[in-house]
Amino acid sequence: MTLPGEQLTLAAEFPQPELGQWRELVAGVLRKSGATELPEFPETRLSRTTYDGITVNPLYTREDAAAETGLPGLAPYTRGSKPEGAVPGGWDVRQRHSHPDPATSREAVLADLENGVSSLWLTLGGDALPIEALPGVLDGVYLDLAAIVLDAGPDTEAAAEALFALAAERGVPDGELSGNLGADPLGLRARTGADTDLGAAAALAARVAAKYPRLRTLTVDGTVFHDAGGSDAEELGASLAVATAYLRALTEAGLDVDAAFAQLEFRYAATADQFLTIAKFRAARRLWARVGEVCQASAPAQRQHAVTSSAMMTARDPWVNMLRTTLACFGAGVGGADSVTVQPFDACLGLPDDFARRIARNTQALLVEESHVARVIDPAGGSYYVERLTEDLAQAAWAFFTEIERAGGFEAALADGMVEQRLAATQAKRAKRIAHRKDAITGVSEFPNLTEKLPVRTPNPAPPTGGLPRVRYAQEFEDLRTASDQAPQRPTVFLATLGSVASYTARATFAANLFQAGGIATPDSGPGADPAAIAAAFKDSGASVVCLCGSDKSYAEHAAPVAEALKAAGAQWIWLAGKPGDQAVGIDDYLFAGCDALGVLRRTLTDLGVAF
Repeated sequence: MTLPGEQLTLAAEFPQPELGQWRELVAGVLRKSGATELPEFPETRLSRTTYDGITVNPLYTREDAAAETGLPGLAPYTRGSKPEGAVPGGWDVRQRHSHPDPATSREAVLADLENGVSSLWLTLGGDALPIEALPGVLDGVYLDLAAIVLDAGPDTEAAAEALFALAAERGVPDGELSGNLGADPLGLRARTGADTDLGAAAALAARVAAKYPRLRTLTVDGTVFHDAGGSDAEELGASLAVATAYLRALTEAGLDVDAAFAQLEFRYAATADQFLTIAKFRAARRLWARVGEVCQASAPAQRQHAVTSSAMMTARDPWVNMLRTTLACFGAGVGGADSVTVQPFDACLGLPDDFARRIARNTQALLVEESHVARVIDPAGGSYYVERLTEDLAQAAWAFFTEIERAGGFEAALADGMVEQRLAATQAKRAKRIAHRKDAITGVSEFPNLTEKLPVRTPNPAPPTGGLPRVRYAQEFEDLRTASDQAPQRPTVFLATLGSVASYTARATFAANLFQAGGIATPDSGPGADPAAIAAAFKDSGASVVCLCGSDKSYAEHAAPVAEALKAAGAQWIWLAGKPGDQAVGIDDYLFAGCDALGVLRRTLTDLGVAF
């Protein structure tokens, strides 16, 4: 018992553990799982590598500590751009609105502002909100209180003039208008392939800097590169290159370095990988501080807007998106983002309804008001893992940034295809892992729900196209689901389950998940191993393709006679879940962990006559 005044030493009576002891325990567990010829450091078998080539280890110690990261509000700003963090009132809750009907958008805007949203992100022009409808949409909105962020693409100047005119008409002082005009000419060029005018954006920024001290002109939108399949470091590195090009243009337009820095806001994707998201926002501030140091800027703290990733969202089982966006929002908040946008769970299906918007904003309210995520500044700071991941990610991003600069800057690197090729190579690696179900997508490639009833939504406004692709990780699996749904009859693969429930459940679940990911139904024969009974159940199912599911022991005893009976009953193709070798006679192919699931599904659907 510790008496008043005595020092409490935690774990004082326990022996000091050694890293070698832990490694011995790890090796023991790995050997029990069948691993042989373990390396000197057996924990490397538990490590994984990110798409940036960063090794993520199962354990981090003092030996992995990164360099000193400073304090919040001070260079290099790794621990936050402001000394007080988001403690006073939480981060800025920013919600996007793009419904083309002004009355519907106005109603949604007011509902958001009355229920926790603190800034508005408006998509204008094209198929989205008409620019001329801006006064009506913002009717009832206090422009001196709510920040307005515009996203008008090629119509940015017209949208900015509409906002200026509206503020003047309402008598809003120039010093009170806040937000961002959303000019991103190089991001737009990357999205669309169009020739955009960087000089016009710089001239607009010079005008804004002279008249509207709380307004920014340029958005450096890193989600352009994320949506094209890029890695975290590629998103950061490309955004640095774009921002550097903007700095050059702004200073050439007459702004000093500090004024040029103050005109930029960065937008990054936040994903369900919470630790990578935390590290990304911390690394981004450090990287921008380094650019500011080289440019001799006095206080180059990066202004960050986090948006939950579009690429990670799914159209199938969309309710799982609520979990994805909650994790992403958590990561962005802990990582120190200034503003956060949580996309509604039905974003892939169309324009969100009232319920979807409510859940999106309440996700942030829960994290700020109930979980108190913002009450501690940089809560991940000091973690050996997070600090090392931040450092490694910053180094990888800086390497890509300098590679772009050596190629002549972002405009040249985009024009000669270097940026697109790099992003495409990363996406190809990701697509392969998704196809082999090594990167799981819950509700799509894992644990799909064939009986789900999807909400019906008004289609989203058409996004700009013509440049870098827009990738959604679940798209290929979802395309197969759609093809199966549209088939005259639900495609079916019969699961011939051998032996007891306990002996076949693991492989039957594995096979059912795989086939159902392509929209294929999977009735099974139940317990037992009688060839005649299984063949009869197969004929009743109406299927022509079979998958045997059981233990290695049941395969050795029953696979060959069951396969023979199934072939005699009309089975055109027989899969076997697992790969026990030559014990199974009469099998056409095998399903196993890490196999090309998309390839299996395409082959099976083709055999079943389903067009996709």
